[in-house]
Amino acid sequence: MSDIPVLKVENLKKRYGNTVILNGVSFEVQKGETKVIIGPSGTGKSTLLACINRLVEPDEGKVYLEGEEITHHNAAKMRQKIGFVFQDFNLFNHLTALDNVRIGLIKVQKFSKQEATEIAMEQLRKVGLADKAHLYPSQLSGGQKQRVAIARALAMRPKLILFDEPTSALDPELIGEVLTVMIDLAKSGMTMLVVTHELGFARTVANEIIFMENGVIIEQGPPDQLFTNPKMERTKIFLRKLTELYGEKAR
Repeated sequence: MSDIPVLKVENLKKRYGNTVILNGVSFEVQKGETKVIIGPSGTGKSTLLACINRLVEPDEGKVYLEGEEITHHNAAKMRQKIGFVFQDFNLFNHLTALDNVRIGLIKVQKFSKQEATEIAMEQLRKVGLADKAHLYPSQLSGGQKQRVAIARALAMRPKLILFDEPTSALDPELIGEVLTVMIDLAKSGMTMLVVTHELGFARTVANEIIFMENGVIIEQGPPDQLFTNPKMERTKIFLRKLTELYGEKAR
């Protein structure tokens, strides 16, 4: 592992009016790591990802990508290096799956249509959707849409992919197909930062779990330590509630 983390977040702060959303969040993600952020709704997890990707500007703090500060630099250029998979897919409904994946390659990275098509098809194959390349989002299931969104992020060859609750909008029977793709990505060495309630996924692939509440990190550590012997009482209570809600698969 390189000494320089792929992602370094330093004292990130964000407020809306008098409401503090992030209150001094700091952590690092090394190359090839998967870090999973858990915590109650409304605790700043999605805002944290949005600040990293500059969809929201933080009030204070810095974000570094491979040692370079990106907090105040060209957001469009930086976003080419950071993939983002949203909970509601964010696909273009008037474009086919193939066009959704290759549009960034053509418009942003200036690949030829042929090159972009080859790369896009490779990524659609990787997520098991080569046979759906010419279908529109309205013809796809929720799980298929999310896999197209993952293929789109991968096609840009990012240094890091952010996942914002990628399975929360899916029917229960479709969650597995998306998690399987994400597990394969983690095993292949993709660097990922994932906000999720899927504790089974977290236990399987995460190098570290970060538990956030009220805009701060309450506790962080390897899955085995955090799930079996959390240091903070608040972490124990949250994990117990999550396990009750999602059942045995969360264990």
